[in-house]
This record gives sequence, C-alpha cells and structure tokens, in this order.
Amino acid sequence: MQTNQPTLHILCGKIASGKSTLAAKLSDRPEAILVAEDAWLEALFADELQSLEDYVRCSTKLKGIMGPHVATMLGAGLSVVLDFPANTRGQRRWFKEIVETTGVTHTLHHLDVSDDVCLARLHARNASGKHPFALTDVQFHEISSYFTAPAADEGFNIVRHDEGGGDVPEVSQP
Repeated sequence: MQTNQPTLHILCGKIASGKSTLAAKLSDRPEAILVAEDAWLEALFADELQSLEDYVRCSTKLKGIMGPHVATMLGAGLSVVLDFPANTRGQRRWFKEIVETTGVTHTLHHLDVSDDVCLARLHARNASGKHPFALTDVQFHEISSYFTAPAADEGFNIVRHDEGGGDVPEVSQP
C-alpha cells in the first residue's frame, strides 16, 4: 500500500557535479524508480553518439518515448528520479510538461558545484572506465557553456546542493 505521494525528482548540474550519485540515493527508497538517460542512451544509441548534435538528437528521441512512460509511472503512485540533465531552460521545459500533465509534487535538485571540482571528478570517472561516456575537458567546457541555473520564474520547487553535498534552500515553492 502506498504511503507517500509520488514525487518527480529532477536533476540540474554540470557534468560530473554528482547528479547520478544523488539520483541513486533518491531512488533508494520504497516506491521510487530511477530512470537514467546515460543508461538508455548507451543501450539504444551508443554507436550514434559522436558529437553534441548526436546527443541532442538521440536525447530528444528518448525524451519523446520516456515522457509518457514517466507520466504513467507517476500516475501509478511511483516516485520517479529522472537522471536526465535539466541544465538549460529548454531542457527544463520537458520536465515542466511532465509536472503539469501529471500534477505531481516535484523537486528540482540543483547541484551547485564548481568547474574545478567537476573536472576533477570527470578525470577520475574517465580513469575508472565505469561510465559509458568519457568526455574531454574541451567537451566539458563546450557543454557547460550552455548551462543555466534554474530560476524562480520557471516555477520549480528548487533545492540547491552545494559542493559539500549539503542542501541549501534556494527558491521557495511556487
């Protein structure tokens, strides 16, 4: 029997800021499921991902499939942790559509981590070989140049997580 209201957890942060680590923690609860973009992209499109344009194309296709599926899971009473980047206003529109369609409670987790920390983590991740996609410093900077922190006018319930992993209240609920 369900005891909690389903929640959609959304993650915003630069590459290697800790989004997937936080997503795993958030999904380690009863009645919660993790949906990780990297795992789906690797399984479905690994041989097609050679550039940022390839990523945008494949990610857009995946979101078209996942949006209704996520809405169904939320409607069934499951909380969903979407380990998809919500790093630009454009990317966040997809998440907002899910929230508006389902009417569920949501939290946008903003991982506010410096480039230096992200790059150190990226280097360690690349060296470990455990992540499906290894990125260069140049790719990190190119992709990070599009990053836009979430703002109150977007209508999300935002919790900012600092480099130390603490929760820092940032924006009150709309």
